[in-house]
Amino acid sequence: MANHQNLGLDGLHKTKVVVVMVPFPAQGHLNQLLHLSRLIMSYNIPIHYACTATHIHQAILRVHGWDPNSVSNLHFHDLTIPPFLCPQPNPNSQNKFPSHLQPLFNATLHLREPIAALLRELSFEARRIIVINDSMMASVVQDVVTIPNAESYTFNSVSAFSCFLYKWESMGKNLEPNVEGFPKDLPSLEDCFTTEFEDSIASQYDFQNLNSGCLYNTCRIVEATYMDLMEKLDHDKKHWAIGPFNPDWSRRDQLVTSSTVENVVKTLMASKEGDEIRKRAVDMGKAIRQAMDEGGVSRLELDSFITHITR
Repeated sequence: MANHQNLGLDGLHKTKVVVVMVPFPAQGHLNQLLHLSRLIMSYNIPIHYACTATHIHQAILRVHGWDPNSVSNLHFHDLTIPPFLCPQPNPNSQNKFPSHLQPLFNATLHLREPIAALLRELSFEARRIIVINDSMMASVVQDVVTIPNAESYTFNSVSAFSCFLYKWESMGKNLEPNVEGFPKDLPSLEDCFTTEFEDSIASQYDFQNLNSGCLYNTCRIVEATYMDLMEKLDHDKKHWAIGPFNPDWSRRDQLVTSSTVENVVKTLMASKEGDEIRKRAVDMGKAIRQAMDEGGVSRLELDSFITHITR
């Protein structure tokens, strides 16, 4: 592998740190970890991206602005899962979640053994193995705890607000956040997912306790309140907001009428309120873009994470 961080003095020439990405096989998840791979590679750290051949191909095909196949420090590992049913999507389903993908999600759990084998192999080549796994793949990387020089970090592909909302609902909403600006009428998660997928999410919770910290697809400029709440709920873990690299809408299952669109456009285009909204949007957009620049808040958090894993 090129560009290794060699220690040299002991003659073993081991790479100091390698990162293994374990994405969930859905496009919104695949591309985020591929993008994060590119960011971490800029620190001269080799990346191993492990998933099924089909989904690796999908991630590479849909990436924009760079060619993952041209990067020497990025290694793809095509893993195999058992055959599974591929039902057609049901356009008439009341629940709009893509439930036809559930057999794929279930089959993905069989990646535990090949991932463990990859980690054991890499453990002889590197001083430290850092596994960054999608939150939905926690059970797949559970064998990290059996490898002395490996540790895992959960990547949350959704906002800190969403992570807090999931956790808050799982606790029966019996926690009062008691923070300024916390919304009083939160939309329910009911009907966001099928029952089977909710069970899949729940099945990963216990395994997430095995990680050494959490990464979030957000930045503190937007979600400082919810990052603080997540740190309070999970205070024995380290948390980094390194994004953003998707909105809660209580009427997501309804069609938007033309009059609704017209009224919103009028508000935005021809009112003092619209002027204020547009200004806030411009200011927020600028601040978010600057967050990943040198010295920006998200870049500093990514620097902190890199310093932690290369300690």
